[in-house]
Parts: sequence; C-alpha cells; structure tokens
Amino acid sequence: MKKYVALLRGINVSGKNKIGMAELKKAMLDVGYSSVKTYLNSGNVLFCSNKSKEELSLRIHELIVAHFGLDIPVLVEELSIIKDALSHAPSWWGSENKEIYDNLIFVFPETTPEHIYSLIGDPTEGLEQIEMYNQFIFWSFDLKKHAKANWWKKTAAPGIGEYLTIRTANTVRKLVEMGL
Repeated sequence: MKKYVALLRGINVSGKNKIGMAELKKAMLDVGYSSVKTYLNSGNVLFCSNKSKEELSLRIHELIVAHFGLDIPVLVEELSIIKDALSHAPSWWGSENKEIYDNLIFVFPETTPEHIYSLIGDPTEGLEQIEMYNQFIFWSFDLKKHAKANWWKKTAAPGIGEYLTIRTANTVRKLVEMGL
C-alpha cells in the first residue's frame, strides 16, 4: 500500500464548507481506507491505499459529496512525492524568519505550475519569491507587506484559485513527519 495525503480545498473557512475532521476520518475508515490520520481543521488527511491518486481524488470527492453534501475539490498526492519536493526546496524557503511566510502551492493535475505562473505573473521583487518543482510552487512573501505582493492578491482569484491549494511550510513538514 502507498501512503497518500489528501488536501481538501476551501473547507472550514469563515464558517463555510464545514467538515469535522473526526467525522471525515471515520467516513474514510468506513469505506476502507487504512491508517487514516487528520491534521488541523483545514482538510489534511494522511491514509494508505492501493489505488491511484487520480482514482482516490475522485472517490474522496464523491465521499464528501455523499457524506457532507459539499462539492469540495480534493487533491491527492503520494507522501513520497511531497517528501521529494521538500528535499528540493529552495534555500530561502522554510526558514525560521518570522517576517517571511513560507507556503507550498499544490497545483491540481488539470493544469501546471507554469500555467499558474503565466496567469499570475512575476512575483513582486523584494516582497515575494517563487520556485517551481514538479507540480508544486514554493512561495514565500514578506508578512508585513503581503498586501502589496502580486501572488498574494491573485492566488485566490477566479480562474486561478480553483487550480491550487496552499499549505504552510510547517503544515507540509508536519504531514510528512506524521506519515513516516
């Protein structure tokens, strides 16, 4: 069995799209996923399965529709792929500097990081940095000046936001740690 991470996009934000992680875990166990663990309330699920990530994304999406009545995008990735991405993180990403906010953008398979970059444009010099690796984009920005950052303004915009889900460096590291 492979270890996977399912990332649910846009749940439990400002009281919308509420999904309890304990209830989601139970629902996933009930339909046969094993070693299910959740992390935080933002839709991070570790589990094991023999199926492909494409099939898993579809099946978990269907489970959420049936069980919670919500049409939530689900991105599933092998834990080993995420671990590999972290091993290729740029040196500026994931530091202990509290003035810099580090994120990993997970790009849904129907598009590419290059396409997302073409839609958003260059990062604002001096305020943010990006680097692409496989289906991921490492993104860091100045926390105090984030409102002036190009990528900050556009990652949730229509035509862009639905193709990605974002997790902090600490969350991604914790998911990898929990899955080992």
